[in-house]
Amino acid sequence: MEDMHEYLQKLMDQRQMRSNYNQMMQQALKDPQVQTFLNENADALASDAIEKGAAKIYEFVSERDKIAAGQQPFAPGYRPQLLVSNRLIDITYVPTEAKVAADEAREEANLVTAINMPKSIANASLRTYDFTNRTQALLMANDFYLAQISDPKAFHQGLFLTGPFGVGKTYLLGAIANDLAKQGQATTLLHYPTFTVDMKNAIGQNQVTPMLNRVKNAPILMLDDIGAESISPWIRDDVLGVILQYRMQEELPTFFSSNKTMDELAGFLAGNDRGDDEAVKAQRIMQRIRFLSQEVVVGGENRRLGNQ
Repeated sequence: MEDMHEYLQKLMDQRQMRSNYNQMMQQALKDPQVQTFLNENADALASDAIEKGAAKIYEFVSERDKIAAGQQPFAPGYRPQLLVSNRLIDITYVPTEAKVAADEAREEANLVTAINMPKSIANASLRTYDFTNRTQALLMANDFYLAQISDPKAFHQGLFLTGPFGVGKTYLLGAIANDLAKQGQATTLLHYPTFTVDMKNAIGQNQVTPMLNRVKNAPILMLDDIGAESISPWIRDDVLGVILQYRMQEELPTFFSSNKTMDELAGFLAGNDRGDDEAVKAQRIMQRIRFLSQEVVVGGENRRLGNQ
């Protein structure tokens, strides 16, 4: 048989708990936000809605106060919200402003596929791009951006950015891609010399076709540092040629950056520096590049170690 003292102690504890609970519930019911909710929904609530929804009301106040105090809530990233369901009081959780902003930023970042590209382009934007000695390039980039967001289904020529090492060509590509991502448009940027090495390595893994298809089908493609790769007939004709032929036929926006001008790139693709003379094949590639892009010089000093 249970000891009478223990029984009485349990009974007192239970009564104390009920008293504390009732006090907390009374405080929750007096909460200004709760009162506003009850007043605004008085006609929609059943006569016993407050009694049946007491726990929901307390949960709302408790979780809201945790968030305000910087404590770990029941559902991180979400805030509680009271609602009427079947004439009773219920609670739901909606994303906080911070979570919404974080999700939007993550979605934008996912629209930019950067392959072997520098981290410095992650926050690049046309609005903060230094136009000193690069006014024409910035104007043409803005023209493309405006045309692309106004009519995404139409074909718009990309840019062939040419200029010395470190003048901000890559950064400008990143700025265009990031600003387009804010408008929900996806871009693939890749460092072309590294891509050609990856393509050669893919031969033994039977991954050439999947890699090639992923690049050639990109909604907007940016080939960075073209002309710096180790050229070979296979890379030129079966990789670059296939990508450009497909993008020309499908009229898909394509950008390039290079330390070479278009004319210099033609000589490079022809193998002039190796003593080869494949001008016809090189010109076939260049015709596609000229169809897809407009050449523009990016000038100024080497900014690689400074602001872009």
